[in-house]
Amino acid sequence: MNLSETAFITRRNSKDFSSGAKFGLRWFSPKTEVALCGHATLASAAVLFYIKKNINPVVVFETMSGDLYVRQHEESLIMDFPLNKPKPQDQHEIKDLLKAAVGDLPIQDVCYSPSTKKLMIRLADTCDRSELISLRPEAKTLLRNETTGKIKSLIVTLKGPQTTQSGYDFYSRVFAPWVGVPEDPVTGSAHTVLAGYWSEKLEKKKMMAYQCSSRGGEVKMQIREDGRLDIIGQAQIILQGTFKI
Repeated sequence: MNLSETAFITRRNSKDFSSGAKFGLRWFSPKTEVALCGHATLASAAVLFYIKKNINPVVVFETMSGDLYVRQHEESLIMDFPLNKPKPQDQHEIKDLLKAAVGDLPIQDVCYSPSTKKLMIRLADTCDRSELISLRPEAKTLLRNETTGKIKSLIVTLKGPQTTQSGYDFYSRVFAPWVGVPEDPVTGSAHTVLAGYWSEKLEKKKMMAYQCSSRGGEVKMQIREDGRLDIIGQAQIILQGTFKI
């Protein structure tokens, strides 16, 4: 569909989409299959619950990232995702990539999540949201400065201001030209990394974040007692049709 991402649900051993509780789920960017996608999972669950009228309180998706559970709660859908806490990354090893990503903006932290192949750059607290929004990294330059295959997505994040009533704990943007996505509008998979990082820094389990793409979007999340992550969202079906294959 030339969008990130297109999701494909399969019945696996379920009789049908209305009574089954476990399904297969795969996600594809315009360029490749990806290991985890939040919005495509949210959309898949919405189709099962709202269109197929699935009778189960929880549906399970078998994916490349393991079993993902989605349940309904009032008008929201709650997705049980893995928590991918990143590890500190030596900045000198990737200094050219960092320069291509954020230019001369001061950097406070650089971390890497090997399980998701996501690099996270935290801007210094002296930066503000407008500077994050103004970033314009060129996809070709990012690709030229990272050819090892180690990084598939680059997250730039910033601590939310403590002096305003914005209500956001942190901000982010996500660039993934390595999988055919110059910038992703709102990225659930990136927040499995961001939540692991910011939960520790802010000493919070419940967080609200904002992804500052041109479309933008809020991400509400909570660290679970079992060490996984609940991402809470809402979905609206706006298009329905039939593929002719």
